Amino acid sequence: MQNPSAAVTQDSTTPLFNFATQLGRFALFNATTRLNRENQVSISSNFLFLDGFRCSNSITQRRKVSASLSLNSQAASVTSIFADFNRAIKFHCERLVPIGFSSIRLDSTDNNNNNGDTGNGDNVVIDDASSTGVLVDEGLPLDGVLPKKPKKVLILMSDTGGGHRASAEAIKTAFNEEFGDEYQVFVTDLWTDHTPWPFNQLPRSYNFLVKHGSLWKLTYYGTAPRVIHQSNFAATSAFIAREVANGLMKYEPDIIISVHPLMQHVPLRILKRKGLLDKIVFTTVITDLSTCHPTWFHKLVTRCYCPSQDVAKRALKAGLKSSQIKVYGLPVRPSFVKPVPPKAELRRELGMNEDLPAVLLMGGGEGMGPIEATARALSDALYDENLGQPKGQVLVICGRNKKLAYKLLSIDWKIPVQVKGFVSKMEECMGACDCIITKAGPGTIAEAMIRGLPIILNDYIAGQEVGNVPYVVENGCGKFSKSPKEISSIVAGWFGPKADELKAMSRNALKLARPDAVFKIVHDLHELVRHKNPVPQYSFTS
Repeated sequence: MQNPSAAVTQDSTTPLFNFATQLGRFALFNATTRLNRENQVSISSNFLFLDGFRCSNSITQRRKVSASLSLNSQAASVTSIFADFNRAIKFHCERLVPIGFSSIRLDSTDNNNNNGDTGNGDNVVIDDASSTGVLVDEGLPLDGVLPKKPKKVLILMSDTGGGHRASAEAIKTAFNEEFGDEYQVFVTDLWTDHTPWPFNQLPRSYNFLVKHGSLWKLTYYGTAPRVIHQSNFAATSAFIAREVANGLMKYEPDIIISVHPLMQHVPLRILKRKGLLDKIVFTTVITDLSTCHPTWFHKLVTRCYCPSQDVAKRALKAGLKSSQIKVYGLPVRPSFVKPVPPKAELRRELGMNEDLPAVLLMGGGEGMGPIEATARALSDALYDENLGQPKGQVLVICGRNKKLAYKLLSIDWKIPVQVKGFVSKMEECMGACDCIITKAGPGTIAEAMIRGLPIILNDYIAGQEVGNVPYVVENGCGKFSKSPKEISSIVAGWFGPKADELKAMSRNALKLARPDAVFKIVHDLHELVRHKNPVPQYSFTS
């Protein structure tokens, strides 16, 4: 809110001239005093700076008027100061009235730190040390140079699964680490936060469909044909265009990044209609490793970042040009790029045995899947009945599933089993283990490859995760099985007679890993925005 005491409205021009008159009298008094003392006048640098004046009729740019008043040694010329000064003020006011005094003051304090408060709220301050009477703007440097305005990045995602938000946060963190205050990054769930019912129920609808696999399969493949999903987006846009436009322009972005397949078509339709495609960099970061829905691809994007060559081929088939496509890999948290402590140290910190090989058992952020059954099977398979001792250990991540965590903690295990809830430092958990059991989520697969962990996939979501299974298996990075007993047998072999296979798969995983993907993406975005025209003040109100 604008400070009421610091604004001059359309009916308040008189105080402005009173202020100018008082300042002119000060300059005249200062010159007269010197004349009486030295019998000559020497005022060499009485400057008036009026920076940051802002008109209430939407004049937004800052203006600066500098009046340089100087006199020769003729005493009779002293009186011209007042006339010159008032002419400058009058000229400025005739052009810009009304003017906002949001942060104007006469910069000065005396030796006792008195600020010259007149007692009536004007708070006019005069610098006795320099005796120049310089007006300065508290919001600007003395040289009048504005600090560089940060570019704004808007990341569009939706909480339909955890991978989209994870990628969005990874990009945001990378921007902060690489460019600091040069960019402001915002992450928003466009559908939930900026659309009316029923469109704002997208995450809830997705979770319902995924739990009923046949419904999700029907939805995924039924909307794949272009004629179907494009007509759906056109109809949807008619209902939510205003809300989406307001949601986008709330942030006044220089860059828009979509990390969700449903965040391209409606926003791009709006940008095209408003003539902003040449002003705003719009890019897509695909978060599916292999198979992906056709709605990921739109010909109007500035750039489409693909995690693999398989996805790049799909982008070309969808009509994108090769110049629009970059294959950098899947963006994961920058913390995975940094080195972690030695495995023994990580195991000690996690309460694990430092010497036994370890398998990481995960069920995603919600702790879903046959985790308990798999943990029990591993407990039996990794226990040597002949020696009466374990030959491996298990680290279980239950995510937000507290009921599962309490159940596992109550079991008397034959082997060392550490049970954790939701963890934020997944890179340390992976660094403490030798292999991983998880569903075919693309983010977890990419992170495991960076850590060189062989992967056993135990489940996948129909549609977008189907292709992740052959991607892992055919590249020699892991295996697939839904049977807890078969999975435990594979792990027991890796921790015993098939240790060489475990090492070979670890090497293959490291070859496919792209730990610097997120940094390549943000640096390419940085170059793109440098070559775009500056974004003007714009509005999407119809």
